[in-house]
Amino acid sequence: MTTLHEQTASDMPDIRRSLDHYYMVTQTDAEGLVISVNKNFLNVSNWTPKRVLGKTIWQLFDDSEQAQSTIHTIWEQLQAGKTWFGTAQKQKRTGETYFSNLLAVPEMDANGVFEQALFLELDITEDIQTKERLEQIAFIDIETGLMSRHKLEALVNEMIGEDKSFSFVYLSIDHYYTLKELQNGTDETELTQAFANRMKRYFQDNPIARIGSSQFVILTPFGDWYVQGFLDFLEQQPLYIGNEALPLSISGGIARYPEDQKSYVNLLEAAAMTLDEVRQQGGGKIISLSAASHKVLNRRSLINRKLLTALDRNALEVVYQPQYDVAAKQVTVYEALVRWEDDELGTVSPDELIPIAESNGLIANIGGYVLTEAAQLAVQLEAENGSPHVSVNTSVREFSNQPMKDKILAILQTASCRPGQLELEITEKFAFQAEEEQSIIQQMKELQDAGVNFTLDDFGTGYASFRYMQYLPISKVKIDKVYMTSLLTHPKTQQLVEGMIQFSKTMGLYTIAEGVETEAQFDLLVSMGIDAVQGYYIGAPVRAEELHSQK
Repeated sequence: MTTLHEQTASDMPDIRRSLDHYYMVTQTDAEGLVISVNKNFLNVSNWTPKRVLGKTIWQLFDDSEQAQSTIHTIWEQLQAGKTWFGTAQKQKRTGETYFSNLLAVPEMDANGVFEQALFLELDITEDIQTKERLEQIAFIDIETGLMSRHKLEALVNEMIGEDKSFSFVYLSIDHYYTLKELQNGTDETELTQAFANRMKRYFQDNPIARIGSSQFVILTPFGDWYVQGFLDFLEQQPLYIGNEALPLSISGGIARYPEDQKSYVNLLEAAAMTLDEVRQQGGGKIISLSAASHKVLNRRSLINRKLLTALDRNALEVVYQPQYDVAAKQVTVYEALVRWEDDELGTVSPDELIPIAESNGLIANIGGYVLTEAAQLAVQLEAENGSPHVSVNTSVREFSNQPMKDKILAILQTASCRPGQLELEITEKFAFQAEEEQSIIQQMKELQDAGVNFTLDDFGTGYASFRYMQYLPISKVKIDKVYMTSLLTHPKTQQLVEGMIQFSKTMGLYTIAEGVETEAQFDLLVSMGIDAVQGYYIGAPVRAEELHSQK
């Protein structure tokens, strides 16, 4: 006679086969590390067993605030021995987002201690995308009945075409996902609908759009006093979920047409910049675009408009800043920096130019130009001197959008420049993206194999810099210039810089300090064991012809 326990045990393989057939299956240990996945999961997510095993479950979710909040909630439920079911926003190995209906089940040991977790998923990406397409067609946000982002853009363009004056008010609920957690897992739809109803009551007859999970735009002919009165209205008419009032904080930015900006994109950007200013000041306010921000936006818009013409006319130039090797007691590297002198704009620095070029798609043009100039200079310097290399700052956009490795090697070949004469500098933003896109790391490794060295720039400013040193093909690090201003006056800064130098040496990395401006800074860094320094103490950026004249 077969006992119930024996029958249940004998059924387990069949149950597991059924799960594998219908579901994506992922299993983690108690620390959240992936220990097994099935074929369905690999097919949908594009991960391979070698790449995914050992990853944390957090890395399989989209890196947006909402998705990370979801996995945080799921993990707390699992640790408490509770199951979780709902929609999850996940991320493929390639960085693409997909959606699934997810059931998370805890596995507890005999003592009731959380031991493992089982995740069962069904891919619903097509359903989500169909819903989004329907919303675009209807121009309506289904949850709130407000306009969608697409309808908002069409309406703003229509109002601009009719030359109607209005305020573009960008509102955001502060700490939205934290707020939901504090309210015992308040349903997102319920919270959003309640807030939308308050806006409809206050901004009667004014168009309102939902442009994000917790972001809204109101178009109104009224002034700041009326818009800011919405905060008082919320205090008098608080949101209630059940019988509990929500501690709601709202931040907002106001941009006006036609006084501030004259297109939908620029109005949105101006209002968003103002909103960011409010948040940096602690939130809970609605303010208008400041004069300083207005000036920044106008200059950015002008740079964006004139950049393509500047490229066509070869108005950009490359200058080179020397890097002094302490042991060799000579300059061994020149960093290539793109600079633009314009009659109307004045000097446009790389820090100002590169972000704009990344956003408008011209970064590849600029990158190719700088690489070509740098390669040609490297060949000339080697012929004249035999030692200096040239380093070039590179953008993650260049590596993401095209086979950058092939482009770099082709430029070097055309210039008859050995790969070993070129160094590429990457930022933490680049490193973060490389972590997400294996194709970038592969290109970096192939370039390194060819002889190109990589330097991690701005070292010490990002929370993850140390982690990137573990897996990216980096041979040098640059300690950020922010530490130089207090190097001589703050003992803790000295300890921190010396610690970074010693840590880099244990990793076998060549260490450079940038922003060095005085002899005292230089002497102190040398005593700490720095390998190289860069900054105005060594030399300012100069044109290529000035380098030749120094020989």
